[in-house]
Amino acid sequence: MKIDFIKMHGAGNDFMVVDWPKAVPLPDAELIRGWADRRLGVGFDQLLVLLPPSTADVDRDYRIFNADGGEVEQCGNGARCLARHVGAAVNKDAVRLSSPAGVVAARLLGNGEVTIDLGVPRFEPSPSLVNGIAQAERYRLTVAGRDVEFGAVSLGNPHAVIAVDSVVAAPVGILGPAFQHEPAFPQGVNVGFMEVVSQSRVRLRVFERGVGETPACGTGAAAAAVVGRSWGLLAARVGVELPGGTLGVEWQGDGAPVWLSGMTTIVFEGRISI
Repeated sequence: MKIDFIKMHGAGNDFMVVDWPKAVPLPDAELIRGWADRRLGVGFDQLLVLLPPSTADVDRDYRIFNADGGEVEQCGNGARCLARHVGAAVNKDAVRLSSPAGVVAARLLGNGEVTIDLGVPRFEPSPSLVNGIAQAERYRLTVAGRDVEFGAVSLGNPHAVIAVDSVVAAPVGILGPAFQHEPAFPQGVNVGFMEVVSQSRVRLRVFERGVGETPACGTGAAAAAVVGRSWGLLAARVGVELPGGTLGVEWQGDGAPVWLSGMTTIVFEGRISI
C-alpha cells in the first residue's frame, strides 16, 4: 500500500506529513526510523500523522513521532506546518488541531507565515518535567560532571533551558545527551542553550530528545522565551534566533498563553510504501 506525503519545514526543523489511512495501524518504530533516514528514506526530525477529528470543535487530530520512532506530546514548528497544510485543505485561515498534549489554535497569516497558541506554560514539577525536585525558578543538578543551573517548563513537552554566554561555545553535544539519562527527567527532556542578546532577542541551540541537535525547535524557542522572561531577562515579545532561522515568541506572563510565529515551507510531495 502506498500513501502520499508532504515534506515541510519551519526554520529548518523538518517534517514528513502524512494523512493516515483509516483502519490502518499507526506506523511502528522500525518503519519510522527507515523513513527518517536522510540517505535511505525521506529524512526528517519528526513524522506528523494527521487523523480524523475526534471532536466537533477541532479540524484534525495529529500525532508526533521523533526520528528514533518514539512518540512525543507536542511540536511547535510541526503544529505550524500542519496548520498550513490543513488550512489549505479546508480553505480556512484559522484552524484548531488536537494532539495528546491538547488543542492548539493556529492562524495563517499569508505567504507561509503561521502563528499558533501553545497554551499556558506549566512550571509544576512532575515525572514529565522535573521529577522528585521541589518547584523552583532555577534548578541545579550535576550533569556530566558539571554543576548546571537551568529553568524548566512544559509546553506540552518538557524543556530545560540553560543560560550560556555564547551558543557557539555551548556544550550542546555533551549536556544534551547527558540530560537524557538524568533521573530527574525519566521521560527525557529537550535541552535549550540560550544566549541573551537583549531583552527582545536571544540566540538558541536545542538538543531534542529522540532527535539530537536540530536547526530549530518551536517549543524550544517558546520555552527559552518563557524561562528568560520568568527570570526577568526578557520582554513579552522576543525574536529567537536558531541555526535554521528566526521565530517570534510572545508571552505576557503568568496565566497567559504562549504564541509562536514564523515561516513554514513546503519542500516537496511524494508517495511512499507503508
